Amino acid sequence: MKFSTSSIFAIAALSAATQQSDAFSMQSHSRTSFGLRTAPQPTAMRSSPMMIISNTAITALQAALDNTSEQETEVQRLKAMAANLRAEAAELESQQASERTKFTEKIFQEFDANNDGDVTFDELKAALERTFEMEIADERVETLMKDFDKSGDGKLQIDEMASVEQFRNRLEYLVQDEKRKTNEATRSAAKSAEVSDLIESQLALINDRPPTGTDKAISVLPYLFPLMDGLMFGQFLLKDASNPVFGVVAAIYVLYRSIPFSGVLTFFGLSAGSNNLSLNRLVRYNMQQAIYLDIALFIPAVVGAITAAASSSLFGYQLPPGIAEIGSDAVFLTLLATLAYSTISSLLGAEPDKIPFISDAVNKRVPSIDISMFDSEGRFTPPQLEEKDDDDKEKKD
Repeated sequence: MKFSTSSIFAIAALSAATQQSDAFSMQSHSRTSFGLRTAPQPTAMRSSPMMIISNTAITALQAALDNTSEQETEVQRLKAMAANLRAEAAELESQQASERTKFTEKIFQEFDANNDGDVTFDELKAALERTFEMEIADERVETLMKDFDKSGDGKLQIDEMASVEQFRNRLEYLVQDEKRKTNEATRSAAKSAEVSDLIESQLALINDRPPTGTDKAISVLPYLFPLMDGLMFGQFLLKDASNPVFGVVAAIYVLYRSIPFSGVLTFFGLSAGSNNLSLNRLVRYNMQQAIYLDIALFIPAVVGAITAAASSSLFGYQLPPGIAEIGSDAVFLTLLATLAYSTISSLLGAEPDKIPFISDAVNKRVPSIDISMFDSEGRFTPPQLEEKDDDDKEKKD
């Protein structure tokens, strides 16, 4: 039995009163034993202190015991209430489980059309469409089947069967997810169409169409630039002034040289024209090739200058007669052959791309433009830039 604080205090007081009573009795006995007389005390005065303390302690103890009994009774009552509540909760849970089982069995029977104990794909699809009054795609039904088919046999048994609300929640999630994917696909398609329109508009500005007659005639004019700079190599072949070709070439040469900085201006003019995408590709191609041919003439010019320096009195070395003339004639004839091939090919509407080394460089500088040269944002990416990016990536790796 457990005692409260008041019970403990009452017992302590009773114990103290008892000890004081025993002490008083012993003191009286001692006085009598030694023949000492004490003054007579009134009866009430002799018994009053002890009696009062004893009665008070007994009363407190009784009250404490009564209080403890009441507390124990209350505890027992609360425990009984808790036990009743647990029993009621267990009974309620059992009823709910039974109701869920009955409801699941009912749903399963509605879905299991042939009552064979399994809900197949077709039965699930038909039941869902009948319940939700809407057509459901096979992909969604297949996803639902995979989500709830724990055994993986492609069918639903009663222990795998979920409530209609679970099917509804899962189906709504699939619908929302499909809508999100559809919206993303729509936005992506719209962006792709926008980029495609942008690329088409840019391709429309690039004149890679077959050359017209005017384009063919204009495309041969850039080859006058290397011809004018290469006339110095034909000094031995163009001695006959009576030749009509010589007269025409001489007139063009005089006009060309009469313009200050004609060579520099022609170089930059052809370079700018080769980058003008509105010009026909054949014209742009020949402009760039004419520049490369003119640059190529720099090599024999340097060789001729070195040879002339070596044959001067400064070095005391004399070349055999006719060597310089043969070299100049060879360079000039090669130039004429190259220009003739380029001119005839251009007039026929074909690119003169068979000149060794030079044509390969021109093809890289003036590539054919197609849709593959545009990035996903519709920006034009030249092959030179792609090669540079690839080289940078290889260096980083």
